[in-house]
Amino acid sequence: MKLLVKFNLVLLLVFGAGMYLIASNSHNFLIRSAKQQVLQQAELMSASANATKDYTEHQVSPVLEGTKEHTNTFLPQTIPFYATTETFQTVRNSYPDYTIREAALNPTRLSDRATDWEADLIDYFRNDLSKKEVVGQRSTPTGEILYVANPIVAAGGCLQCHNRPAMAPAAMVKRYGSQNGFGWQPNETVGAQIISVPMSVALTMANDGFRDLLVSLGIIFLATMAMIDLAMYLLVIRPLNRVSRSADRISKGEVDLPPLVVKGHDEISAVTASFNRMHTSLIKAFEMLNG
Repeated sequence: MKLLVKFNLVLLLVFGAGMYLIASNSHNFLIRSAKQQVLQQAELMSASANATKDYTEHQVSPVLEGTKEHTNTFLPQTIPFYATTETFQTVRNSYPDYTIREAALNPTRLSDRATDWEADLIDYFRNDLSKKEVVGQRSTPTGEILYVANPIVAAGGCLQCHNRPAMAPAAMVKRYGSQNGFGWQPNETVGAQIISVPMSVALTMANDGFRDLLVSLGIIFLATMAMIDLAMYLLVIRPLNRVSRSADRISKGEVDLPPLVVKGHDEISAVTASFNRMHTSLIKAFEMLNG
């Protein structure tokens, strides 16, 4: 087997082991990074939704509530949570995998009533008022879900509609009735805003990054092998081939060959110089025998 082939086999083993270790460690790292990126995007969406809610409560609702139309017909645009949901639906045009739920224990609309796991989150916030965010992962029939949850606290604007039916806008009571969504207390945690995204989104991001990493490592590996092979050929294989060809010709009787050129001071140069001395000694020995 040629020396260069043996050397390449060693390189393949070394680089292969290195790529395996890098791939094993980097895949888990990329998954963690992708999860963190997805959750950061969810947190940004949550902050944007809360900003929309505050803007609606302080800037839009006071204007619409004074109109004649609002007195006769309930305008959902005056509700901050409605504005949050509508704004988020627009955001979903760019991030279709993200969903938002503003679930409450006692909502006006029954479709907003908290499910069991959402109610557990709300109870967690109610039992510890210092908690302002929960980041987690849960299993669903369609797969793993990542979520970011924030508490919904009944503030002044909320109590105008959700304290007692008699205090709520007549148009709202007419539309939704007086049975649900009332009895909220000041500063009470009444619900949770939950932004969810499938774990598959993070896994897709991680797998794409992992594939790009492997392709990059493969290209670097092949380029490195090519450069090492070229250096090996120029610095080792070619000089040794010259020595080998000269030795072969001398063994066939061509003793009057010129000495090989010695370049540098490395081991290959030492072998070449030793060969030249052996060649010279052989010529002298032939001259002594013939003389």
